[in-house]
Amino acid sequence: MDTSKWGKNIILGNNIEIGENVYIGHNCIIEDNVVIGDNTFIDSGTTVRSFTKIGADSNIGSNCIIGEYWMDFYKDHEKHRHDLTIGEHGLIRSGSIIYAGSTIGDNFQTGHQVTIREKAQIGNNVSIGTLSDIQGNCKIGNYVRLHSNVHIGQLSVIDDFVWIFPYVVLTNDPTPPSENFVGVHVHSFAIVATGSIIMPGLDLGQDCLIGAGAIVTKSVEAYAVAVGNPAKAISDVRKVKNKITGEPVYPWREHFGNYMPWDGIGFDAWYASLNVAEKSKYTLDNIVE
Repeated sequence: MDTSKWGKNIILGNNIEIGENVYIGHNCIIEDNVVIGDNTFIDSGTTVRSFTKIGADSNIGSNCIIGEYWMDFYKDHEKHRHDLTIGEHGLIRSGSIIYAGSTIGDNFQTGHQVTIREKAQIGNNVSIGTLSDIQGNCKIGNYVRLHSNVHIGQLSVIDDFVWIFPYVVLTNDPTPPSENFVGVHVHSFAIVATGSIIMPGLDLGQDCLIGAGAIVTKSVEAYAVAVGNPAKAISDVRKVKNKITGEPVYPWREHFGNYMPWDGIGFDAWYASLNVAEKSKYTLDNIVE
């Protein structure tokens, strides 16, 4: 392990595993029982807490806390074991805080100052934008893209290939304040546009489109376009056309591939190429239209 280019004032704990070609910046703390994969870059001022595993080829910005304590630490100041696993090729930008006790897949990205609470299950190829807040006990699938300032309440479930745009809130308390939380379920390929608020316990169906600023108080059917306050279904996404070309734009997977595994080959060709086991990795309800 070459430490010649490491920064100054690094504190290393016991029983740690650090791979080859790892850089650690100034004033970092790597606590006990941490595993850091090969070719990982950790910028200055970052703390990696005990029982954290960071996959190879990852980048972690300055002043992050990876493996933040649960509330149990503050009751007795003992380090209780809550493992955090982050997959390979991650990019966690400066100021982000990821709590212990979560599992995050490969190719994960955050913007700046993102918070992810405990017991989150996050799939592969997920992006979470700047200042977003992911509360505990959430499940987020693969190829999900959350833009900046998104709040995901506890017990939310977000399936694969979902887009959530800035300032969206998924709520979870039907009778606030209470402890009777009920999460929102956003199904695959759904789009939730800027500034929408989704009330607790609702289903947003596959391929639905929630218009900007909508206040959603009832579940939304698959392929529906829901707008307004309270939101109402006004159309089917398959009837929506580009105002310039007049061509259909939904389902979006048939017309857009950026950041998606079918980029360059098209969704149908990509999906047809998958075997049964590969298809089972994704949540795709009612895929036959």
